Amino acid sequence: MCYLVQAVHQHGKPRAVTVTDVKTLADRIEDLLPQTQCTKCGYPACRPYAEAVATGDANYNQCPPGGAEGIARLAALLGKPVIPLNGANGVERPRPLAVIDEQVCIGCTLCMQACPVDAIVGAPKQMHTVIAELCTGCDLCVPPCPVDCIATPAVTGEATGWAAWSQSQADAARKRHDRRTARLARERDAAEARAAARRAASTAPAPEAADAAADASATSASAQTPAAPAVNDAEAKKRAIIQAALERARQKKEEMAAKGQGPQNTANVSADVQAQIDAAEARRRRLGVAGKDSNDSNDGNANTGEPAQPPEPRQPPKPSTPR
Repeated sequence: MCYLVQAVHQHGKPRAVTVTDVKTLADRIEDLLPQTQCTKCGYPACRPYAEAVATGDANYNQCPPGGAEGIARLAALLGKPVIPLNGANGVERPRPLAVIDEQVCIGCTLCMQACPVDAIVGAPKQMHTVIAELCTGCDLCVPPCPVDCIATPAVTGEATGWAAWSQSQADAARKRHDRRTARLARERDAAEARAAARRAASTAPAPEAADAAADASATSASAQTPAAPAVNDAEAKKRAIIQAALERARQKKEEMAAKGQGPQNTANVSADVQAQIDAAEARRRRLGVAGKDSNDSNDGNANTGEPAQPPEPRQPPKPSTPR
């Protein structure tokens, strides 16, 4: 099926060339676009717009960065008349350059995600900046900025359209956009693979769990050990360790006292120190691991059968006499 006819002049003689391959035609249309990837044409990138023009779904006057010269190039390729730029897509203007106010930037990375050619560098919660040589002036980084710190001043003077943009710049921008598209596809595929792996891991039982379930079903209920005794055993072990440590400390205290190396100032202690001693004794009583001395004091006259007497109240510390 024939789609378009291109008029080609060779040696002063017109020659008609029938274009029947839509893919090839889309490639040739894309070669004539400025590759700013600005989406002002109504399509997500230059390539989809070229394909839409090739199939007749879009007109060839919807590219503001290309301007009047870009329309003339496409018209010559398609064998159609030159028409004005569609005002609904924008106006031909000098090429802008995105500039980030680095003092206001909060490092949200939204502009980096919007840039179609990876011309913005930065890191989360860190300052971002635009690489001027790579910026195509697409304006896509401006709307997502939450703090309005991106300006787009014109940097080409009075030059507009293709006069403000070279073919080498367009080719470089096209390569960067293609690399970015491929990278995003790889990242998307990797994320989907990780999500699928997580779903599979959460639904499929592990081999060890399956074996354990089979063993549990084959074992009688009497052979199963309740979980409560295991918890009780752990608590008993912890209590035994504490009791052993306190017993060692008591024995060491008695040995030090027998050698005359025990604490000397045990009667006239400060109120703060006494409060710490009382708190320690209270903790020991809660644990049920009171020392031998406290047991003896609370047993009373066990040999005579008389009831235990309450301990005498502590006397307040006497003020020390200055020497």
